[in-house]
Amino acid sequence: MHIVNRTFDELQPGDHAEIRRLLTADDVYSFAAVSGNFNPLHLTREDEDRDGRPDGVAPGMLVASLISAVLGTLLPGPGTLYKAQTLDFHERVHAGDELCCRVTVLDKQDGEVVLRTEITRLDDGAVVLTGQARVIAPVEKFDREGIEIPGLIVQRHRHFEALLNQARPLPALPTAVVCPDDANSLGGALLAWRESIITPILIGRAAAILETATQIGADLSGLEVIDVAGDVEAAAMACSLVHEGRAAAVMKGHLHTDDLLKPMLDKVTGLRIGRRFTHIFVMDVPGQPEPILVTDAAINIAPDLATKVDICQNAIDLARSLGMDPRVGVLSAVETVNPAIQSSLDAALLSKMADRGQIKGGQVEGPLAMDNAIDMGAARTKGLKGAVAGRANILVAPNLDAGNMLAKQLAYISHAEGAGLVMGAKVPVILNSRSDSPVSRLASCAVAAIHHFAGQTA
Repeated sequence: MHIVNRTFDELQPGDHAEIRRLLTADDVYSFAAVSGNFNPLHLTREDEDRDGRPDGVAPGMLVASLISAVLGTLLPGPGTLYKAQTLDFHERVHAGDELCCRVTVLDKQDGEVVLRTEITRLDDGAVVLTGQARVIAPVEKFDREGIEIPGLIVQRHRHFEALLNQARPLPALPTAVVCPDDANSLGGALLAWRESIITPILIGRAAAILETATQIGADLSGLEVIDVAGDVEAAAMACSLVHEGRAAAVMKGHLHTDDLLKPMLDKVTGLRIGRRFTHIFVMDVPGQPEPILVTDAAINIAPDLATKVDICQNAIDLARSLGMDPRVGVLSAVETVNPAIQSSLDAALLSKMADRGQIKGGQVEGPLAMDNAIDMGAARTKGLKGAVAGRANILVAPNLDAGNMLAKQLAYISHAEGAGLVMGAKVPVILNSRSDSPVSRLASCAVAAIHHFAGQTA
C-alpha cells in the first residue's frame, strides 16, 4: 500500500477524500472482540427490535471508525491526531451494506484543521452519519510504499451457520441415539432436538439415561426411551429401528465406535448397502471459502485401492448433497507419481478411475501434496493445472493416521469445527467424539439431515 499525507501547509478549504467499504459480518464480530461490545442486537440474527429484518445492526462506533480511516490514511493522512469529533446518526447500518465515507476541509488555523464528515449508504444514497472533525494536521511530509499490517481471520463458523439454516426448515430427522448416558452425548442429541433438526429415539440403559437427564437438568417428556442393557445390543436395536422405518439416522452416544459399528456390519441384520463404511469430517475452517471434507479419519486404518474408491465416492455423494461442487484432492507426500510411495500410486489410479467414470459425480486429482491441494499459489508454483489443484474441497488422506492428524490440526491449530459422519450405510451415522463441542454435534446432525432429505428428492 502506498500512503501519502497532506501537510498543514498543503491543505486548503474544499479539499476532500473518500473511501468505500463493504461492511461484513466479520467486521462486526471483529469490532465486538476488540471493543468488548457484545450487545446482542449487533451479534444475533434474531429480530429483537421487531423491524422486520434480522438484527446484526452495525455498532455506531464501527461505522464512525471509517472517518478515522480517511483522516489517518488519506486526508490529512499519516501524522494526523484527533482533537474532537461530533457524530449524528441518521440511519442504521447492517452487515452487507456498502458505505462511502467522505471528509472535506472546512477551515484551518494554528495547526488545527476542521473537516466535515459524512457517511452514506451506496445502494440507496441514504445519509447514515454526519459530523465534524477537528484534528492536528501533520507538518512533515510522509510518502511511503509497502505499508502492511497483519491480516485477521475471524474464528466464526459461518459455513456451519449456513448448514444449520439449511437444516432447520426440513422435517426433524428420526434418529436412533445409541447409549446417550453421559452429559455430552445426551446433551448433543437434545440440542439438535430443540433446534428441530432431529427427533431422538434414546436407546440404552434407561435408568442411566434418565439419571444423566436429571444431572444436566433436561426434560425427556415426549421422547421415546428404549431400555436395552448392553452397548452392542443397543446398536443392534438401532439397526432394527432403521429396518422398521422408524429411524432414518443413527447417532453415536457413550460407547466405543467398534461396538456401534459391529451390528451395522452384520450381513443379514446390519445396514450394509454394498460399499465400505467410511468416515468423513466436514470441517468449517475459519478463513476458507467453503467447508473442507477430510476422509477417512476414523474407520479405515490402512485402506487399499478398492477401499479408497469407496472413500472418494462416499465423500463426493455427501458433498453433492450439501450443495458443493466436489473437487477431490488425493493426498500424498508428493505431487508426482513415485513408485516407492504407495499413496502416490493409489492417487494416480483414483484420478484415472474418475476419468473413466469408475468414480462419479466429482473431479478427482492426485497425487497432490497438502500445499498444492488447497493453495492456488503453491499449485501454480509447481506448474499444476486443472480444476482441483489449489481448490480441493475434499481431502482424501493416505491412511487413518494422516487423516486423523489432519482433522485435529485443523481443529486445534486452525480453530476449525468438525461435523463427523459415517457414509456407506443404509442411513447416515452421526459419529461424534467425547471432545466435540455442542456446535460440532449440532452440525453433525444438520449434515445428516441435509444428506438424508437430499437423497429423497434426488
